[in-house]
Parts: sequence; structure tokens; C-alpha cells
Amino acid sequence: MIKIIAQCILALNGNVKKSQMAAGFAWGLLLGLVPAGNCFWVVLLVISFFFHHHHGSKLVAMAVVKLMGPLTAMPLDALGWFVLHIEALQPLFTAMYNMPFVPFTRFYNTLVAGGLAGGLVLWLPAFFLMLALVPLYRHSLGPKIRNLKLVKIVAGAAARIPFVSAVSRALSGGGD
Repeated sequence: MIKIIAQCILALNGNVKKSQMAAGFAWGLLLGLVPAGNCFWVVLLVISFFFHHHHGSKLVAMAVVKLMGPLTAMPLDALGWFVLHIEALQPLFTAMYNMPFVPFTRFYNTLVAGGLAGGLVLWLPAFFLMLALVPLYRHSLGPKIRNLKLVKIVAGAAARIPFVSAVSRALSGGGD
């Protein structure tokens, strides 16, 4: 996980397109909101690999959203209950439940339905927010972080500790 974080920092400081970073973050948000452990999450993960985005930012965003799971569980559960009780969708849900493979996706679970609905609704705002934040970081925040005294101390210790070395190279914009 530490190597993935270092790769994300490298990508933020490097020449990875901001749209790829933003798309990776948005995919991570979607995958983080949908509970893992069912076929639906696996299908979403596989589908995500067919699109061009930064996989490291996807994994970091997914980990951050999963860590916030206890905070998001109640709103996602309420959203899922609302979606699953939309009267116009009841025939669709009944047909899906009676299909051979579809019940294994657990689409009828309020957390799965709420995570999917919330992730789809937040995908575009998250994409555009990250699209705006990546250049902001690259042009103003990144250079300030590199010039901090703490970062320079960490960079001095880089030769002795492998983890610190990887993070230091990432912060300075260098490669492996």
C-alpha cells in the first residue's frame, strides 16, 4: 500500500494527465462506496480496468472511502432503501431477482443499492473536483510542500530507510 501511495504522489508531481488522475479517483470513490464481498463489486472492478485511468489513485481513493465506511453506512443505507422502494422500479427489481445470476450481485441489499446510487451520482462531481484540484496541487501546493523543512529532513534520511526513500523520491518528483 505504501508503494501505491508513493506512486500516486509521483503521478501528482509527474506528467500523468490530470484527467487520468481524476478518473482514477472517481472510480475509487464508486468502488469504495459499493460494499465489497459480492459479485457486483467484482464486476465493477473488472469493468474499471477497461477504462484508461490511474489505477494507483483508484486504489488510494477506494481505501480512503472504505476507511470512512462507518460514517457513510447510514446515509448509503437510507439512499438504498429509497432506491429499492421506488414504485416504478419494482417490476424491474422483481425481474432481476428472478434471473439466474443477478441475485448473486446482491442488488437488493440497501447498502449495495445505496452505494451504487451514491457512487454514480458522485462520480462526475468527484471527477471534475479532482480535475480542478490536480493542477492546483501541481502549481501551488506541491512546490510549497517540497520546500518544507520537514520534507527536507525526511529527504536527508532517505538513504537509510527504504520507505522514506520511496516517499522522498515521490515528493521530489523523481522516479524509481
